[in-house]
Amino acid sequence: MSEEVLVLNSDYEPLNVCHVRRAISLVYLGKADVLHTNGTRLATLHGDVRTPSVVKLKHHVRRPLPELKLSRRTVFARDGYICQYCGQPAKDLTIDHVIPRRHGGKTSWENVVCSCRRCNMKKGDKLLHQTGMKLMRQPHRPRYIPYISLTKYMAGRENEVWKNYLPVFSEFMD
Repeated sequence: MSEEVLVLNSDYEPLNVCHVRRAISLVYLGKADVLHTNGTRLATLHGDVRTPSVVKLKHHVRRPLPELKLSRRTVFARDGYICQYCGQPAKDLTIDHVIPRRHGGKTSWENVVCSCRRCNMKKGDKLLHQTGMKLMRQPHRPRYIPYISLTKYMAGRENEVWKNYLPVFSEFMD
């Protein structure tokens, strides 16, 4: 039961991602309706239950607009888990300061990028023009702030059913 379920607000806005157990509880308590199932069945005392993939709350939940925090996970998600110097996806990704902290660079959305260890070691604490390396694209703060975490949003864009409910933002579709 480690599968995740997309939770929509009553106006079909993506609100959260929860575990299947929580989603089944919401449906059983009458707080949500199942919009899509994932095809697997869960054995219960009252028979088999199809596990949901997307549920919609019956009553609207008001939430303040979340703040997108700068973290390793959000930088990796923004950059698509691809090194911004060589363009290769890698398992050993790191965060690199484009302008190194030693040279006065800040830890900000506009100065940090996803980098593989090889490129990070090659660049070290030098400026880009000193290494001859180039960025694939300039780092920036994402304009879209999803209610669900940025990493869940990016992963959800790969799910064919969830894709229908997640808004499309061109900055994440490169």
